[in-house]
Amino acid sequence: MSNSSSITEFLLLPFADTRELQLLHFALFLGIYLAALLGNGLILTAVACDHRLHTPMYFFLLNLALLDLGCISTTVPKAMANSLWDTRAISYSGCAAQVFLFLFLISAEFFLLTVMSYDRYIAICKPLHYGSLLGSRACAQMAAAAWGSGVLCALLHTANTFSLPLCQGNAVDQFFCEVPQILKLSCSHSYLRNAWVLMIGVPLASMCFSLIIFSYVQIFRAVLRMPSEQGRHKAFSTCLPHLFVVSLFFSTAIFTYLKPPYISSPSLDLVVTVLYSVVPPAINPLIYSMRNKELKDALQKLMSGCTSEVMYCLSSPE
Repeated sequence: MSNSSSITEFLLLPFADTRELQLLHFALFLGIYLAALLGNGLILTAVACDHRLHTPMYFFLLNLALLDLGCISTTVPKAMANSLWDTRAISYSGCAAQVFLFLFLISAEFFLLTVMSYDRYIAICKPLHYGSLLGSRACAQMAAAAWGSGVLCALLHTANTFSLPLCQGNAVDQFFCEVPQILKLSCSHSYLRNAWVLMIGVPLASMCFSLIIFSYVQIFRAVLRMPSEQGRHKAFSTCLPHLFVVSLFFSTAIFTYLKPPYISSPSLDLVVTVLYSVVPPAINPLIYSMRNKELKDALQKLMSGCTSEVMYCLSSPE
């Protein structure tokens, strides 16, 4: 038995016992991480450089790409380093920092996805009021509110999680410091002290989820009434990717943090955590670029411009 004052480090979940499988895990996570860096980096560059994409929808998509980059960079590099160097350790302060950053980025993305659903609702259901309701100032305020809400949620959960005395050792059954797994290490009577945090978090999550559901019910009703098949296709091409991202993110994240203890298992926890923390940052750029003609055109223009610059540099005399 130990308490939190005597813990100087935590031990993260090892993916494998053999060296070959550890290196395979490192290579797999490295590929996912590089794909996330490349995809989100291209979206950031395309939105920043192409003036045609300076609209509210792409402004929020730029923020989503930033959050995805931060989220996957908070967890995956440490997991890769542990696999490469055959270690499990993470310092107490490093674990607390990882919890704060991850909760901040995940919470901000949670609120941002709600804002993005509102953007699509206004664009499709109230197109004549789009410019007045979603001006540059309103967009900046909503994005700032999402980031600020993420900071507040992260501070609240991190402070309460690490204020609990830990009596069950220091082994975390996850590849990064995740709040539900750290709470398993707390004394049984201390776990109840975190209930008031859930009393705040659950209503906020329910409110965001309800707003998203309401937005998409109204969106689909409006789209199905469109006389033009081309108009319906364009509306669905911008809404369906967002709906897929929201469904994957919300369902897995809510399941992780609110699932009953009796259905928990190490393999199930690992799969669900990977689905909401690692997969979305890697596939979001692919989903949005595949279903969005304007973004595909911008990326093609960006790539052709880079190719032309490289060919010019190679062909020019010294």
